[in-house]
Amino acid sequence: MAGVFCLGIATLDYVYSVEAMPTRGEKYRSRGLAVVGGGCAGNASVAIARLGGACWLATRLADDLTGDQIVADLKAEGVDAAFARRVAGLTSPVSAILVDAEGERMVISHSDPAMPEDADWLPPRLPEGADAVLADTRWGEGALAALKLARAAGVPGVLDGDRRPPHPELVGTASHVAFSQQALRELSGEEDPRAGLAKVAADVPTWLAVTLGKEGVLHVEQGEVRHSPAFPVETVDTLGAGDVWHGAFALALAEGQAEADAIRFASAAAAIKCTRFGGRSGAPGRDEVERFLAEASR
Repeated sequence: MAGVFCLGIATLDYVYSVEAMPTRGEKYRSRGLAVVGGGCAGNASVAIARLGGACWLATRLADDLTGDQIVADLKAEGVDAAFARRVAGLTSPVSAILVDAEGERMVISHSDPAMPEDADWLPPRLPEGADAVLADTRWGEGALAALKLARAAGVPGVLDGDRRPPHPELVGTASHVAFSQQALRELSGEEDPRAGLAKVAADVPTWLAVTLGKEGVLHVEQGEVRHSPAFPVETVDTLGAGDVWHGAFALALAEGQAEADAIRFASAAAAIKCTRFGGRSGAPGRDEVERFLAEASR
């Protein structure tokens, strides 16, 4: 079993299904509600566990009831949460999320600004069995420390660049970075994601990609920007799809898959998730992804 050491944010999400996004300050009725764990790294770690990988999550939480629920949910999914730091007197991350009839979402999140930034409490080396690292951009010092552990161990270090990296060393320290379109635009100053990838790639030796939702994935290979199409599905809920993609991608690299194969595997996992309401509760299992890929190849 391949394993991934994840680091970043884990939240508790209140996901409301609505017909359309609110436009005025009045009362609205939700068609459905899911209370599930969330957060970039939290979702990715659960995706990895469901796909058959071993997973550890280092995250910062408060010593409160919300934090208790976040940890309990992670453990129930098979994620090792021993590296969850609990801080007294603060509040754990929470989000209120609206998902409309088209599957698009609006997210209102809260992370306690007093949460300590130091990374001194992280382990000095990766856990036994960790074959890759995945870090998000919500905690710059922690992400940099985790990616340095990956370099020291000689394993892939993947950065989920869903926001502009908060630390200037992150992109160069990671072995692989997959940006969101917004983060790439903010970092490169380019509106065109192809031009943005090429510009960033000129300055770092890191393998780079950008996820574009239903438009697929662009990545740099041998100096050229190449396109991998998304799988067409009927979208119900896009919440957590990018996190599932990053978790599946990191696991595929941990298993020794080539980047092109890892993209296809991750895109299939994310596509399946988009067909289900409820954020990460829709993350697929390994058998589902393999059946999906087999059918797509016919």
